[in-house]
Amino acid sequence: MSSRISLTRYLVEQQREHGHIPAQLRLLIEVVARACKSIAISVNKGALGEVLGSAASENVQGEVQKKLDIISNEVLIEANEWGGHLAAMASEEMDSIHVVPNRYPQGEYLLLFDPLDGSSNIDVNVSIGTIFSVLRKVNNQRGISEEDFLQPGKQQAAAGYCVYGPQTTLVLTMGTGVAMFTLDRETGSWVLTEDQVRIPEDTKEFAINMSNMRHWDAPVKRYIDECLQGKEGPRGKDFNMRWVASMVADVHRILTRGGVFLYPWDKRDPDKPGKLRLMYEANPMAFLVEQAGGLATNGRQRIMDLVPGKLHERVAVVLGSRNEVQRATDYHLNPPA
Repeated sequence: MSSRISLTRYLVEQQREHGHIPAQLRLLIEVVARACKSIAISVNKGALGEVLGSAASENVQGEVQKKLDIISNEVLIEANEWGGHLAAMASEEMDSIHVVPNRYPQGEYLLLFDPLDGSSNIDVNVSIGTIFSVLRKVNNQRGISEEDFLQPGKQQAAAGYCVYGPQTTLVLTMGTGVAMFTLDRETGSWVLTEDQVRIPEDTKEFAINMSNMRHWDAPVKRYIDECLQGKEGPRGKDFNMRWVASMVADVHRILTRGGVFLYPWDKRDPDKPGKLRLMYEANPMAFLVEQAGGLATNGRQRIMDLVPGKLHERVAVVLGSRNEVQRATDYHLNPPA
């Protein structure tokens, strides 16, 4: 037991070793982690806590909200607004930003989050999670606005997610690799269970919603068709498909054993560049995947190089094992004549 490394100890040692984790950032990560513990308790109670089912409301994207969506959003806001480490927050569930009230001190960081990813899985007891991204407030000469959040993902100070599954696991990066922490439910502490996570460069697993196949663009069809042809096809190996319909769960599997995750643009709504949110989902996951040795693109460009034009911008996503993401991206950039 004495050799266990807690989240707090890990952050302190990272600060000593790398010298780039200011006190405000360390506090912010710890507060988010505590909020995730609170969300995990609500998730674990399920029907006993009367948290299942629809809330009979919609979020800014017009999606029906679950009760746990709203609860998780409120938990994250209430936990973070008074500590003095944040200037403002933005959530997938809110129309605009939430500026830290004047009665509290304002910090130098911005927090973005998807409070409960995979809402469709809540009522059927399948893994769901919380995704978060941390940016620095660049302009300190004026008040805070949505414009301050419109930074490319490569400027993230930290990112991570918490997956609520058989174990509750917090996955974190601050730009020096990826670490995983498991919640010890007996002591209530986050314990480091894996450091410097690496994604294998090659894989035999892909994750995509096959029901949308008829709507895909040609490069995506080509890539998946080749996977499905197995040993007899041009890839010369058999692939397995995995799809949880929760980005957190699918990315966690990739970080754990490799794989490639695709949520591409499709023809159902051609004016939208994709389904997933750039700032709440794609950027933080891209940061984690790249820090673990993988790649993350929108099919043509590195996701973290994209400059968002609005708070709830959407994007196509291809991420995971380096060689597979590169192949799928090459198919977009160099279609057959």
